[in-house]
Amino acid sequence: MLTNRAVSLLKRSAFKRAAAIGAVALATASLQPVAAQAAPVPVVGGTPAAQNEFPFMVSLSMGCGGALYKKDVVLTAAHCVDGSGNTTRITATAGVTDLNASGAIKVKSTKVLQAPGYNGSGKDWALIKLARPINLPTLKLATNTRYNRGTFTIAGWGDTSENAGTGSTKLLKAKVPFVADRQCKRHYGSRLIAGQEICAGVPRGGVDTCQGDSGGPMFRKDDSGKWLQVGIVSWGDGCARPLVPGVYTEVSTFSSAIARAAATL
Repeated sequence: MLTNRAVSLLKRSAFKRAAAIGAVALATASLQPVAAQAAPVPVVGGTPAAQNEFPFMVSLSMGCGGALYKKDVVLTAAHCVDGSGNTTRITATAGVTDLNASGAIKVKSTKVLQAPGYNGSGKDWALIKLARPINLPTLKLATNTRYNRGTFTIAGWGDTSENAGTGSTKLLKAKVPFVADRQCKRHYGSRLIAGQEICAGVPRGGVDTCQGDSGGPMFRKDDSGKWLQVGIVSWGDGCARPLVPGVYTEVSTFSSAIARAAATL
């Protein structure tokens, strides 16, 4: 957080949370990926995820995370890309918790669709079309605010501490409680876009997403015991600071737009 959970894209006095140095450049019809600043490393305060525990998790080669929305479409953050267009330069890695494992599934992208109207504030979602389907479970999206409370799970390959820059290929997981807009605004004020963003974090600090986690899902179980995505890792001030929640794209706000966009890919 002073992180876009993308290292150097300064938005609303906070960095987005992707491990990258610049924005993605769109030239003609070819989308260029962000240059990586450091090898991805895991969630702050997390513990190792078991193999196949979160089979929908995806690591993206520009230093972001994501989740399988369809078997050939990854949902990630808009700030991880810059515009919409065709590209084969992004590689999605799935099927493993260790990115160096021999069983890793690697698939190139064919197209990126950034949220229409995205300008660096709110609407922080994007879709990446893959060259072929990945035969793994997808992650269902919340379509209303019913599940936007309680305790959420976060997982990713992002930094283990603020500006850590250390390398690890292991997927870590953690749990963070919902933080109401009113409480979240005590720190962020008007920078928080209520209705488009949802906050979560441990009051004492020590557990959070961080650089390199951008675009990854925040999720929980629904009433039937199935995983449901309620947020997309977006931004915040620093990482895991006391009384400073993480800010996530509120998936339920955009679920219909995401479905319409995915149908065009």
